[in-house]
Amino acid sequence: MSKQLPIVALIYDLDGTLAPGNMQEYDFLKEIGISDKNSFWKDNSALSEQQDASEILSYMKLMIDKSNNPENPRPITRNTFRKYGNNIKLFKGVKEWFDLTKKIGEEMGVQIEHYINSSGLQEMIEGTPIGKHFKHIYASRFMYDKDGKAVWPAVAVDFTGKTQYLYMINKGVESVCSNKKINAHMSDDNKRIPFAHMIYFGDGETDIPCMKLLRQQGGYAIAIYEANNKKQVDNAVDLVNRNIINFACDADYSEGGNIYKTVKTILQHIKMLDGYKRAIDDFDNLQMQNHDNTKRVKQETEKSVIEKKKPTRPQQPMLESGITRPKFYHGRFNPNETLLWLLLNGEL
Repeated sequence: MSKQLPIVALIYDLDGTLAPGNMQEYDFLKEIGISDKNSFWKDNSALSEQQDASEILSYMKLMIDKSNNPENPRPITRNTFRKYGNNIKLFKGVKEWFDLTKKIGEEMGVQIEHYINSSGLQEMIEGTPIGKHFKHIYASRFMYDKDGKAVWPAVAVDFTGKTQYLYMINKGVESVCSNKKINAHMSDDNKRIPFAHMIYFGDGETDIPCMKLLRQQGGYAIAIYEANNKKQVDNAVDLVNRNIINFACDADYSEGGNIYKTVKTILQHIKMLDGYKRAIDDFDNLQMQNHDNTKRVKQETEKSVIEKKKPTRPQQPMLESGITRPKFYHGRFNPNETLLWLLLNGEL
């Protein structure tokens, strides 16, 4: 059986990382009759402040409320969400990125897995042209009624929730409701993907906790920005200055681009550190075995010396029969042994 290749997880936010803008702004807002995307997000901020609520939960409620507007009802279902996702624009090279990384992984002897960790909608991400490439999509999503209509948020992923999914990837847990598995103790050796084998791609404030966590645990963080977007460039520079990320790259996933070169270098670094760690482990194991063997040799030597020093009893003279003459102790003897000796030696 061939040895399992080490797994490296590439973990992405979607909005602003793999695709420009927010996914709700493509077809959904147009479908419900909102032409000004800024008005939707302004309403969302107002609702969040008014209710002191999560902005993620607020935008999900707004989506339901506005899609159920009696004047322009547009009920949203899983299928409509996936249809909206199919039209999301992606950054240059993203569609080819997954084949590129697979090739790099094969060349370096590592297994590449892709994950989404997003505050956006799982249903829309599944509908994108790249949805099929992800091992798992951790994102916000809705509950649906018997007719398939979205009625309530099932999962809302904010900046703290994103860190939870890193631990789930670390342990190989996919289901959000698997609380026991998520919180159960697991030794580092049994964890499916070490943090040091994770590369996180993000662009905004909701990604900062994940970036910081991975860097603290030996993983890697890359900030993605659009070169012509001053706000994003300034944000990337700020993350560099605050030592939150390892690298900042412009949003081009093409072969030979900055992201491609950076990821390839990180994979080489992971392989080098893994080899170094294995060499240290092999050395430590050999040293421990040598120490144990030396102790065993010492014990055997001491035992041998003790055996040589033990006094030896004189042996009873053996007759031709090979049976030693029985001893008589204070008139007590074993009659069977005595008779046998006398018979064999011709004394009876």
